[in-house]
Parts: sequence; structure tokens; C-alpha cells
Amino acid sequence: MTTKEEPKKENLIQRFWNTMEHKERRSFWLMSGINTFFFLVMTIFAGAGILTTISFWLFIEASIIGYYLLAHRFPRKTRSREWIDAIGFAVVAATLIRTFFIEAYTIPTSSMEKSLLVGDFLFVSKVNYGARSPMTPISFPFAHNTMPVLGTKSYTEWFSMPFFRLPGFQKVKNNDVVVFNYPFEDGRPVDKKENYIKRCLAIAGDTITIVNQQVYINGIAAQNPPKMQQKYYVKTDGTGFGQKLLRELDITEGGALSEHGDFEIFLTKDSRDIMRKQSNVLTVDSTVQQAGIYANYIFPHRESMAWNVDNFGPLYVPKRGDVITLDTMNFWIYERAIKEYENHPTFEMKGNRFFMEGKEITTYTFTYDYYFMMGDNRHNSADSRFWGFVPENHIVGKALFVWMSWDTNGKGISKVRWNRLFRGIN
Repeated sequence: MTTKEEPKKENLIQRFWNTMEHKERRSFWLMSGINTFFFLVMTIFAGAGILTTISFWLFIEASIIGYYLLAHRFPRKTRSREWIDAIGFAVVAATLIRTFFIEAYTIPTSSMEKSLLVGDFLFVSKVNYGARSPMTPISFPFAHNTMPVLGTKSYTEWFSMPFFRLPGFQKVKNNDVVVFNYPFEDGRPVDKKENYIKRCLAIAGDTITIVNQQVYINGIAAQNPPKMQQKYYVKTDGTGFGQKLLRELDITEGGALSEHGDFEIFLTKDSRDIMRKQSNVLTVDSTVQQAGIYANYIFPHRESMAWNVDNFGPLYVPKRGDVITLDTMNFWIYERAIKEYENHPTFEMKGNRFFMEGKEITTYTFTYDYYFMMGDNRHNSADSRFWGFVPENHIVGKALFVWMSWDTNGKGISKVRWNRLFRGIN
């Protein structure tokens, strides 16, 4: 007498796996691989705690599994529906990753030379400081503020959300390289303003001063970036410089001022020292705008303060909860922050008295933290010296590493700056 073997019972994981087709298994491994990649990036480059990153990994992995379980509750789809479903899922997944985890950016200008170069492609972490919820959530995927080709707005403002930031792994620190929305741009929602990248010199609660090009934070000289670049006047014996030297020193900005050997060149400290040793060079002098010389393009644009790019401040950077006593001097420093960023458009000064919403006030309490940003290319950077503070709701994320670098002046394979690939940002 023979007995019929009972079929083996499948556990939950086996049942889940056996219900999937070969293509679905491949896409599952792809999504899981991407999830693991970001786990490694956050752990290695962002310095996130292992328990936090594991929690994020588990949450995303559970979401992926949940998607496939849900998909199998419905009848099998046609091939066209499968394509639509796959594309839709990919767009949603990529949008969520860009919004809440990590996003790729490129360096369009030379304001961070030589720390970051024009043509550098970098990853920016949204989770280090905490991902910012979308303030204009209805927008075309992968377009920041303008539609490609059409040039029209890529978003609609009929539905908007208030500013909210998820918990992050860290606070913005002095000397962090930060991507943020350009605060002096009006006419667009905060998260659709142009993206800028600079170094955070002063955080909320700091007092920043610049004396003869040296930055001081709370009275202590700040550490200068190792590849900080400044403008110098170079005097030669009347001759110029060969292409070999220009390539060796990576000189990309500046040029001749006269036919008699006078040059204006942007140099790092190391390249300046090498330049001074050239046989045809007589002098290499720093170009310092002296204290007390007023530049009307410098924040807060008041002649009574007489600040310039090389001698600036002292300027206090407000933090959330600060109560300041208003006077006729600090009104001009904090006017835009209070009116535009903290949304009190009626704030005004009449004589030596201050009013908001028709009522006289003598003090103001800040609701945001603020930051002071500067480019490492100190004489070719439009930064907080020109337009003031960056409020916390404009902070996008922390620059992590360069994954690709493209030199438009190179030829063939030399267009790729191989020595910059996967280089961390300091």
C-alpha cells in the first residue's frame, strides 16, 4: 500500500518568490541593489549612524516587497500595461530618492574653484541635515523649475505645503559645503529657486568678521580651505607665461592688464608660492580692498557701514529664538530676513521707530536659523557678502563627493578628469 506524499508547505518568503516572474525577480534585485547602494553611501560618505541607516534600508526594502505583493493581487496585465507600470514605478522611486535621500548636481560656475571645478558632477545628501518636504509637490519629474525645451514653468503653485524638515543625522556645521536655494531670488517658491553651492562660514549664533581677507568667527581666525583661491596682481619683467606653467598651476581665470608685464591672476596659496619663484616674476601682491572703503554692492548696502569683500562686519548671524532689540543700524541688516524670509512684509522703520502689522515694536524674535555662505574662490563668488543670510528653509543638502568630472577644454578621453572621480568634498 502506497501513500501519497503531501506537498511541502511554502513559507512566506518562498510563496512571495514563487509568485514572481523572471523579469519581476530581476527588477526586484535591481531595486534592492539601489537601496543597498544608498545604504552604503549614507554610511560611508554621509557619516550616518549604522542603526539609523539600517532602519532606512529596512523601511525601503519593506516598501519594495509590499509593492510586489500588492501587484499580485490583481489580474495579469497586458504588455503595454506592464511597461506603463514599470515606467511609473521607476519615476516614483527615482523622485522619492531625489527628494528624500540623494540627488545629483553639477557645478556650473567657478565660485568654488579650486575646491570644486566647473564640470564636476556631485552627489548631495538630503538626509544629513534632514530631508525637506516638497513645498511645491505638483511638478514635472526631474525638472527643477523650468521645462526642458519649452522653457515654461515645471511646477504649479495652486497646491503648496509649508516648510517641514525631517530629522537629520547632523546640523549644518562651519566649513560644510552646502547646496541651497538662492535666497535673493524673488518670484519663485523657495524649493524652486536656483540652486547654489557654497561653503558655510558662519552658522546661526556666530559673529563673522573679515579683516584683510581673513575670516574670523567669534573672534577666532577661521581655517581657510586648502584650495581657496584669491586674486593677485603679478608683475613680470615684461614677458608672459607659457601654457605649460598655466596648466601646471591650473590657472583658468585672470589675464593681462597691460602690455608691460602686469597681470591679474587667480591663484591658490600653493600656486602663488610657485608663481613667486618664476624667473620672470618680479612681485606677486594680494589685492586687498582696504577697510573703510564702501562698496555699494556689498550687504547690507549702506554707506554708513562701509563694508567690502575683504573687510566686512562684524555681523551677527541670527538663530531661532533670538530676541534682538531693534535700532536704526540693525534694521538694515535684518530687514529682508524679517520681511521676506519670516513673512512679515509690513515690517518698516519710520524715523527711529519700528512697526509691524500697524503696531509699534521694539524687539523681534527670529523663527529660523540663518547661515552665512562664501565661495572658496573668494574674489569671484557672489555669496552672502553680497546678498546676506541663507535661512534654514532654503538649505537643500550637504555635498558628499564628486562622482564624475568633465573638462570641456580637454580632448577625447582627457575630457574626463580621472583623478577627481569619487573624490570626497572637504
